Amino acid sequence: MKSRVVFVVWVGICAAILAFGHAPAHAQNAEALKKAQSAFDNAQVLYLQGKYDEAAAGFQDAYSARPFPQFLYNVGAAFHMKGKTQNDGDSYGKAVDYYKRYLKDDPQASDKAKVERAIGVLETEIKRLKDGKISPTAAKAPSQEVQQLGDVKVRGLIVVESEPSNATIYLDDKKKGPHATTPWSGSLEGEHKIIIEKRGYKIVEKTVSADPSKLFVLSAAMAQEDYLGWVEVTANVPGAEIYIDDKTIGAVGKTPLSQNIKPGKHTFWISVEGYDEYKEEVEVIAGETHTIKATLKGAPVGKINVVGLGIEDSTIYIDGQLACERGPCLKAMQQGDHVVTVTRPGYKPYTRRVTIQAKTEMSIKVGLAPKPGRSDAVIAYVLAAGFGGAGIFLGLQSNKYRDQLTDEIANGAPPPDNNDPRFTKGKIFAIAADATFVIAGITALTAVYYTFREKGSPSTALIDVRALALQPQIGPGYAGLGMEARW
Repeated sequence: MKSRVVFVVWVGICAAILAFGHAPAHAQNAEALKKAQSAFDNAQVLYLQGKYDEAAAGFQDAYSARPFPQFLYNVGAAFHMKGKTQNDGDSYGKAVDYYKRYLKDDPQASDKAKVERAIGVLETEIKRLKDGKISPTAAKAPSQEVQQLGDVKVRGLIVVESEPSNATIYLDDKKKGPHATTPWSGSLEGEHKIIIEKRGYKIVEKTVSADPSKLFVLSAAMAQEDYLGWVEVTANVPGAEIYIDDKTIGAVGKTPLSQNIKPGKHTFWISVEGYDEYKEEVEVIAGETHTIKATLKGAPVGKINVVGLGIEDSTIYIDGQLACERGPCLKAMQQGDHVVTVTRPGYKPYTRRVTIQAKTEMSIKVGLAPKPGRSDAVIAYVLAAGFGGAGIFLGLQSNKYRDQLTDEIANGAPPPDNNDPRFTKGKIFAIAADATFVIAGITALTAVYYTFREKGSPSTALIDVRALALQPQIGPGYAGLGMEARW
């Protein structure tokens, strides 16, 4: 019994030591961040006043307090602007050094290409100034290449921290997948909702308005929620949409997904175009982890993208089924052969059989040709009717002379002489009637041909196939392949 009491006391002492050790560390981090923020704000004011050396020193102090890569960029920007205003090679050299340190600290920087271009231009400018082969007037002004870089602006910074750390950060909503984990620092533009989530803790949501000239710190103290369960949803197809309990409210995120969830029965649906939907019911228990591994069955898909001039007034059919009432039309289709038809009132339709391959996007740029008028067919019909009417008239005239001769003979008159002009006139009218009927028939056939013949240029299209390449994607607790378009 005595040993048990000693053990309990010892555990309590250890816990107290850990708690006291953790509190000062957390306080030190908060104090360092506060110092960095103060140094940043002062440096920002000095930068706007054109005191670039003092501003650079301030941003260096901020970096010493908290080593965020953006502070190094701001130091480089300060020396860059000093070099530009004074055409000073030494300042350009310092700017290059800090730009390179920035890229070393943040090798995945979104503006890497832009910064590398600035480094190249400044290094060329330094060499130009050292060579001394320029006129005194030109030496007072930066080169055209440096001027084309424009004025450099220092960057604001958003810092997101949580207690405890290593929480998942989502930007705006969870449908886009995890953005980062705490602690995180970076640049954002505009207003965003920051969602911070960690297993066993209440979700923290905060809307922030990113200021490009300020340092904003979001510190989240996350409260424990032991009554919640934890689910981890993965699938053999990354990026599949996840629905929980009610599909009408839309997807809550994409695979892979991890989040807290209330205890009880829940229904999960996982779906992606080209694959059969996966459904699973889970009994969530508080404080426990529940894993859903969806195996989606189906065929990989490609995409058909129908575009072109006037496509907004066109209707697109795929395999005889209405795909889009109006273009442009982007549809995911299973790999294989498909028939694409584009129609537009007053234009010739376009039909093409295409073969869609998995992980590709086929762009069909359609050029519909206007339907030509049928005035030539109308004229031919009118002429055929005219010739037909003339034939009937001539036939009636021929029959009139024949009837006259027949009536005279029937009334007892002697047969007329062969030289009677009525014989000649009747024959002439009969031959003329037959000839006119032949011309009318030929004209009618011509009219029918003009009606159904293909007139003018046909509708055409340009087809371009581009790969939807698989790229490595890494997230919290996940590594896999994702799909993106190569343009």
